[in-house]
Amino acid sequence: MHVLISGAAGMIGRKFTAAIANTGKLGPHTVNRLTLADTVEPETPPGFAGAVTNLALDISDPQTAPQLLAGRPDVIIHLAAIVSGEAEQDFDKGYRINLDGTRYLFDAVRHISKTETYCPRLIFASSIAVFGAPLPDEIDDTFFTAPMTSYGTQKAICELLLQDYTRRGFFDGLAIRLPTICIRPGRPNAAASGFFSGILREPLAGKTAILPVPDTVRHWHASPRAAVGFLVHAATMDTGPVGHRRVLNMPGVLATVAEQIEALRAVAGDKAVALIRREPAPEIMRIISNWPRGFAAERATALGFRAETSFEEIIRIHIEDEMDGEL
Repeated sequence: MHVLISGAAGMIGRKFTAAIANTGKLGPHTVNRLTLADTVEPETPPGFAGAVTNLALDISDPQTAPQLLAGRPDVIIHLAAIVSGEAEQDFDKGYRINLDGTRYLFDAVRHISKTETYCPRLIFASSIAVFGAPLPDEIDDTFFTAPMTSYGTQKAICELLLQDYTRRGFFDGLAIRLPTICIRPGRPNAAASGFFSGILREPLAGKTAILPVPDTVRHWHASPRAAVGFLVHAATMDTGPVGHRRVLNMPGVLATVAEQIEALRAVAGDKAVALIRREPAPEIMRIISNWPRGFAAERATALGFRAETSFEEIIRIHIEDEMDGEL
């Protein structure tokens, strides 16, 4: 099997690639070739025995997608995007990367399928930002999309494209709406949701963290480990039972900021919680207030997708995966 990963140098891309390298498999399938692409050249994962092509490319360049598909990958994991805060700050860049780059990729597959028997599995990483206020406390699988950010709008458009291209038989597509991934390792990024990770990651490392929203903010989360699991399952599952509706809300953990902090206290004690500083940021609150709070995710769960069941579990996974199991 040949697997293409766009956005392979990002956090989820690196972890997904490492999961393949660790076993040499994607689910039950042996992977003998990887194509890894990003704006910077991704690193070859240690221990992978197959062939690896590392590419530093601009997904918004119309010439990029044909290069990505030159080896006719069997599975395409499309993660490449700029994050919510950056897409809101730079309107042109957001549409160029998140929408145009995705359509170029979809169209490149379509053009190949005109002359060859080629129908790869294509997994698109979407977002719960496709929903907008007013919102119920729990969103079910039939709730309509009405995004209130440029990022959410870009993701929603790509979901529609994926459904139509799949309907036409150009590829076998699935769009998975990821919860906010928490706890993200490494440095903070420009995502409006970045503080959800920061108020846990930094105190666990003995550093001060900034909380820009009230404790009452409630949100939907899953760990990086769960995100990798979502991608593996989406890439290898039988899509027959999914039917025409090729967009799925992923399962996750519903928690308020206060509940996040109490989970941190339970795992790391009062000393860690004391490192959180409250500094209100109205612009972040404006964005977050238009995002969903919770999901039923019944379709995804019935199809075999799994996430954590508590925030303490999410924190302990971060300690295991990023801190060698020790505070």
